[in-house]
Amino acid sequence: MHDGLKTHMKNNRTKQAARSPSNVNRSQAVKVRGAQNQYERYIELARAEALNGNSVEAENYYQHAEHYLRCATATEPATRAGS
Repeated sequence: MHDGLKTHMKNNRTKQAARSPSNVNRSQAVKVRGAQNQYERYIELARAEALNGNSVEAENYYQHAEHYLRCATATEPATRAGS
């Protein structure tokens, strides 16, 4: 076999593995975990700003947290169904 053909066959196997359902479920789980981490981060920032009396900045952080909460809950059912 030529080296180019071997590389091509290896690349095809790699692409097929990347598309397998288990890898998709893992990537969804990572997205959910990332969104949950961001949610917690923004909630902490919002609480800190609220304690400092800066209600405008606190509201900004709460809105960011809400966005990540929605991201996490939107992808959770897909992750649970695959598990």
